Amino acid sequence: MDQRAPNLLDEALGLVDEEKTKPWPLSSRVVLVEDRVETSGAFVLHHLLKRALSPHSSNDVVVFLAFSQPFSHYDRILRKLGCNLTAQRENNRFFFLDLLMSEFPDGDEGNNDGLVALYGKIEKVVSTSFQENKKCITIVIDDFSLMEVAANGATNYVLDFLRYCRTLTSAFGCSLVVLNHEDIYSSIERPALILQMEYLADILIKAEPLATGLATDVHGQLTVLNKEIQDGQGSSRNKICNFHFRVKENGVEYFYPGSKT
Repeated sequence: MDQRAPNLLDEALGLVDEEKTKPWPLSSRVVLVEDRVETSGAFVLHHLLKRALSPHSSNDVVVFLAFSQPFSHYDRILRKLGCNLTAQRENNRFFFLDLLMSEFPDGDEGNNDGLVALYGKIEKVVSTSFQENKKCITIVIDDFSLMEVAANGATNYVLDFLRYCRTLTSAFGCSLVVLNHEDIYSSIERPALILQMEYLADILIKAEPLATGLATDVHGQLTVLNKEIQDGQGSSRNKICNFHFRVKENGVEYFYPGSKT
């Protein structure tokens, strides 16, 4: 990918010239990434992870809750993007919580592996990092649906967990990034759960297949809804961006529909 080309995802999120922008544009905001089985949005997490750990943000910290993949998976992918997660973990900038085999029994608040205890671990890392004058802390949940599975389908418990994490965004200026699979829920389940998650989000990113079907040079489309953007005149508005993407070995190419020949 031509590094001089504009990154449409960064532009939609306000991350252009991030090293010149203080504070981190995603501070105190909740980012929800929704994808589908045939169109994974994991590359958005990888991109935001790389940006949060960039050399221009040496005082920033990421707390990563891994329900979907082990550390080695993310370390391999981020190395291709120019980010060494092993080094970042050793430098106390990347806190990886391996939750692949975790179970959260209903109502068992005394269980060390429960959601309450998990939130306590996150809060401890966040408060300690804040006291160490870290500029911004990003909390990432790599698969909300698998968190539900770990909680035995207790949707209310995991939604409460998200709400508690959301309080950290206002108390400490954290960012909260969550990936969820939109099309795994039945038509009955979807309205309540998805709408509640979208309501909690300040930024909604949808990764979807093309309406025209599969294509060799286009892997899908992204729609970014950035809520309550300040327009410079004291008022706010919603900003919507839509563009196509192509996932490559060492990055992702973004472009407007019809711009590729």
